[in-house]
Amino acid sequence: MTNNLEDQLLALRQEGETAIASADTLERLEELRVNYLGKKGQLGALLRSMGQMSAEERPKFGAIANTVKEAIQNSLDQQRTTLESAQIQAQLEAETIDVTMPGIYRPQGRIHPLNGIIDQTLDIFVGMGYTVAQGTEMETDYYNFEALNTPPDHPARDMQDTFYLPDGNLLRTHTSSVQIRYMEKEEPPIRVVAPGRVYRRDDVDATHSAVFHQIELLAIDEGLTFTDLKGTVKVFLQSIFGDLPIRFRASYFPFTEPSAEVDLQWKGRWLEVMGCGMVDPNVLKSVGYDPEVYSGFAAGFGVERFAMVLHQIDDIRRLYNSDLRFLQQF
Repeated sequence: MTNNLEDQLLALRQEGETAIASADTLERLEELRVNYLGKKGQLGALLRSMGQMSAEERPKFGAIANTVKEAIQNSLDQQRTTLESAQIQAQLEAETIDVTMPGIYRPQGRIHPLNGIIDQTLDIFVGMGYTVAQGTEMETDYYNFEALNTPPDHPARDMQDTFYLPDGNLLRTHTSSVQIRYMEKEEPPIRVVAPGRVYRRDDVDATHSAVFHQIELLAIDEGLTFTDLKGTVKVFLQSIFGDLPIRFRASYFPFTEPSAEVDLQWKGRWLEVMGCGMVDPNVLKSVGYDPEVYSGFAAGFGVERFAMVLHQIDDIRRLYNSDLRFLQQF
């Protein structure tokens, strides 16, 4: 009986190795493993016959069975490695990209002229130690006017009339409101630059819009003077426009004293580009700063004005109508 079982083991080994070598998928290979080595497989059935053997026959039969099991397992491992390698190679060949073929053309986008001015401005002021701050476009009357030394009966409100909302709020007329909120939270010294969209009830024409973009800067510290303001404005404008003559003209803003308009000599004529001034003591008091200890300066400009000057744009409305023929020039 023992010889017969040994012959069956050897035949099972030969049959198994042949079947395994011909397996062409990993799924088929798993089926063969279960068939030969599984709990209910052929090898297990033969091993259960050991219970009918004598004590002397069992060790010899067991040794042969282990040899057969190892041989079948090795065949399974080798064939699995072969099939997995072939599968990976087939996947690589199927997914290979021919780098000599022309690619799919995707036109690159361009930076909008307004975004370009904003990015360039922020880069300059961040390099000078300023922090970028932003705020909401819907504001309260207090932050947009009163905290900036512009009470309800102040005539300067006529210059910055805006859009009022049913709940009593309004659309901000400048980003100075961002500066007030920033000062309420921070202690001097501070240096902040605030970009954003603003609203005014202006007539819409080639040089005016009811919605436009503004960038304002603010510095508060002990001992700041108008000289510091002039130096900062000069460095900024010459970084944008080059080394051109700059002049300061006396002007009026309710939140700065003294105040000035800044002109740039551009293509043979003086061009107004921004406003500035020393922060009014009343503004410092409104945020809890002691004007006897601290002083500061502020300046601001319209982004559209800079874009129109730098790119020689004749109509501000071109910046908003999303005409690709226009935008592709930049």
